[in-house]
Order: sequence, then structure tokens, then C-alpha cells
Amino acid sequence: MAGMGSIFSYPVLLSLGVPPVSADVTNTAALIFTGVGASVSSTKELHGHGRTMWQTALISLVGGIVGSFILVKAPATSFQKVVPFLIMLAGILMLITSHRAKKVQSTQPVTLSPLMRGLRGICIFLVGLYIGYFGASAGVILLAVLGISNNLPFAVNNAMKNFSSLLTNIFSLFIYAFTTKVYWALVVPLGVGFFIGGYIGPVFIRRIPAALIRNVIAAGAFILAGYLFYTAYFA
Repeated sequence: MAGMGSIFSYPVLLSLGVPPVSADVTNTAALIFTGVGASVSSTKELHGHGRTMWQTALISLVGGIVGSFILVKAPATSFQKVVPFLIMLAGILMLITSHRAKKVQSTQPVTLSPLMRGLRGICIFLVGLYIGYFGASAGVILLAVLGISNNLPFAVNNAMKNFSSLLTNIFSLFIYAFTTKVYWALVVPLGVGFFIGGYIGPVFIRRIPAALIRNVIAAGAFILAGYLFYTAYFA
């Protein structure tokens, strides 16, 4: 529904004995199916927003390629210790957008000044870098960036987030496949579940209040961050 499937799938992969970096790249491979299902199901929301969608996706893609190389080069121990803080940031940003009252929503993007467009591009690039580096809860951060920088409905921003994540994950996986171990046997069952969830997610998004979704997502991010912080520093 909003890019938080990894809150469950990533710990499950770790519990099965998959090393942290391999768990991340295996999860990324499976997440491609979420993007496919969600993008197919979100054609209604994406209609008329092709320019914004492609701008967001391409900037995110560049960041994702950089993040993929960082993941391959960074030690697994460093990876484990930084992830809880990234997910905590995702939860905080979602709370900010949840409490940021929007008096007017439109079906058209808000006009930004050149400075704000530049800042928005930098933020999307950094989110893409995070997608390439880890990916779990990255959708929450991208949703926050889009929600702050435009006046589009939550469902539209969610659809653009799904497409951007799909494109970035595909190219990131291409790098992973030649540089680290992907547990392909685990990708298949995860991928089936992710595709189903990705397809039906936008259907529920259209019917559930956006504020409720944001608050639930933030709570989930804090729970996962706490769990991973404990396992990284005390377990």
C-alpha cells in the first residue's frame, strides 16, 4: 500500500540466516514485483502526470545506481548499524507530512521556484541513493518528499513513488547480480506475494483516509527501527 512491505520481509530473510547485505539485495529483487503490480494497478492515478513521474523516476534512478555501488563496497557491519537510523528518519518524515495540514489539493503539480526544484531534485536523488543502498522504508521517505513538494493527493504521490522505486530497483538489481549474492530461490515466493500486494494496494489507498495510512506507516517504521537497532547494537 505504501512501500512498507520490507518491514516484514527484511527481518524474515534475516531470521532465515541470510546475511544482511544479501538479505537486502534479495529483498530488492523481490520488490520489483511490487512495483510491477502497483504500477499496473495505478494507471488511473498516473494519468496526466507523466512528466512529473518520469522526472522523479530518473533522478531517483541515478541515486539508486550510486547507492548500489556504495552497498557493494561498504562492510556488512557498517550496513547493519546505519539501517535503524535510516528507517527512523523515514518514520519521522512520514509524521511530518501527516501533521502538515494541506488546505488545498489539486490534480496538477504545484509550481516551484528554481531553488525549490533544485532542492527537491537533491532530495529525490538522496532517496534513490537510499533505495540502492537498502530500500526498506525508502518509499516512506519518497512519499514524504513528494508530499512536501507538491499539492497532489496521497494516492497520486504513492503511484509515482511506486513507479520510481520499480525503475530504481531494476537497475540496482542489475548491479547486485554481478557484485554480490542474491538468494534467487527466496525471490520467487517473495515476488509472488509482493506482486499481489502491489496490485491490490492502490485499490485500498483510494478508500482509506491518507492521514490514517501515514500514521500507521510511521508507527511501523519506528517498530522496525527499534528492532534493528537492538539487533545491531545489543544482540
